[in-house]
Amino acid sequence: MRRAEIVTAIILGIFSAYLMWKSGEAPSWDPSVARFDNIGMIDGEGPASGWWPFWLSAIMLVCSIWIAVNWWRKTSPPSRSDEVFLDAYGRRMLLLVGGGLIGFMVLIQFIGFYAGMFIFLFYYLFFLGRHSVFRTLAISTGTPIFCFFFFDVAMRIVLPKGVTEPLFLPLYKIFL
Repeated sequence: MRRAEIVTAIILGIFSAYLMWKSGEAPSWDPSVARFDNIGMIDGEGPASGWWPFWLSAIMLVCSIWIAVNWWRKTSPPSRSDEVFLDAYGRRMLLLVGGGLIGFMVLIQFIGFYAGMFIFLFYYLFFLGRHSVFRTLAISTGTPIFCFFFFDVAMRIVLPKGVTEPLFLPLYKIFL
């Protein structure tokens, strides 16, 4: 556990620094914007395109550093533990959950984000979580609907629809 904690902190710290760097890149459509100009606020408009990614990554970097400090000081339970990081149950769950996430990412390419999210949530809640059919259907139906209205309608960020695109055309006519 001790080794796994510091390795995870280092990997997350490197990933955080990379995301901070990438969020500072200028948008491809505007070469006049210098690096890190798009992580601030735009007068009269609000945050620039890299503002949220930069600051969320900065918070993740601070958390990674804090995990490393706790590891070095041995103040967290994992930093004092000699237990195995993944036992047989942990490996099984990693494969089931990780396999489900990989399946979700593959499904996005074919049936779109929202239908893929429905299938992933149904798999995760019903088969792995052992929740009731009613609760599973309520969450796995409600979450993609909420995400559609939040991303596509409110924020106008169009997510991939795959073969389900024709199902969304009437909604676009109503809401956009």
